[in-house]
Amino acid sequence: MKSQYTAGPCAAAGGDLSRFVGNVAYFTPYWKVGVLTGVKNLQPTGEKVHSGRVMKAIQIFATGGPEVLQLAELSIPEPGVGQVLIRVEAVGVNFIEIYFRKGVYKSALPCTPGSEAAGSVEKLGPGVSGFAVGDAVASVGVLGSYAEYALVPASQLVKTPAGLSPEKTAAAMLQGMTAHYLAYSAFPLKAGDTALVHAGAGGVGLLLTQMAMRLGARVITTVSTAEKAEISRQAGAAEAILYTEQDFEVEVKRLTGGKGVDVVYDGVGRTTFEKSLNCLRPRGLLALFGGSSGPVPPFDLIQLSGKGSLFITRPTLWHYVASREELEWRANDVLGWAERGELQLRTEHLYPLTDAAQAQSDLEARRTTGKILLEP
Repeated sequence: MKSQYTAGPCAAAGGDLSRFVGNVAYFTPYWKVGVLTGVKNLQPTGEKVHSGRVMKAIQIFATGGPEVLQLAELSIPEPGVGQVLIRVEAVGVNFIEIYFRKGVYKSALPCTPGSEAAGSVEKLGPGVSGFAVGDAVASVGVLGSYAEYALVPASQLVKTPAGLSPEKTAAAMLQGMTAHYLAYSAFPLKAGDTALVHAGAGGVGLLLTQMAMRLGARVITTVSTAEKAEISRQAGAAEAILYTEQDFEVEVKRLTGGKGVDVVYDGVGRTTFEKSLNCLRPRGLLALFGGSSGPVPPFDLIQLSGKGSLFITRPTLWHYVASREELEWRANDVLGWAERGELQLRTEHLYPLTDAAQAQSDLEARRTTGKILLEP
């Protein structure tokens, strides 16, 4: 027996995803769906759902470890104004979902994690144009992608190349566009530049290394194992430093003749931050785009002067795809390169939706390389 309850995507408390997806005011109120798993104390919504149709989805009812990711049955939602219902075929797993699961990022509960997916258009909401039922599509603005079906604002949806599988597409979207804005906008690389890329065998690291090579830059990476070092070199890294055996600051200084690098792309955060600054040349830039090891402690900006008038930016993808034009530029570049084989994607880590907890555990423990995907 179905009832209609509030259960939305994992998003900033109150339904505001603007912190993560730019200026998307219509992400409020939450997606309303039905829950079939005996959840208590949820309020009826009266919102429309597909009558009699249900889907499997992952839900979070309380923050905590991977065990809080629970399989649930939800009513398939009806797209509202400006929304598209997609049938999800591949889901990208990213650190942001771990932050929501742990409560680092706050969200109303229960919620369905995930924002990145590839699939096909199932139904169009009122006012949507430019898409048709059956179109192959992808987005990093999905309203809860750990599910068999999901809603997406049409403004955040892009069509995908016919020659690219849903798995490859999902592997390319968020991490590929992140690498794109880092290499082309946050610090626009050019021939002769030297970049340090942390987690060089990870999803962003491998794609960023390839894009830096396209632009003629020299790439130095940090990795944890010899196997990952080889994978990083295959992607184009000139040098891969095993940070588990070597001091990456000392090695970077040695590899650059004491000059330092032009830019550090750091998605690790707490454990690499200080030494990343020390690796920069005078007036170099640290792009701190993530914090997989934890948040950076409070930092006195006067230190930037003493270290060479350095620059720091804490960018996020959503501010680099805030306009439709910029979203299409980045998505079309990344997906086009992937389709033509100019951007190599690693998609060997494919988990069924029911193993979402294991997928997040493996990502958090750095037991994988490339992209981790869920398959509904």
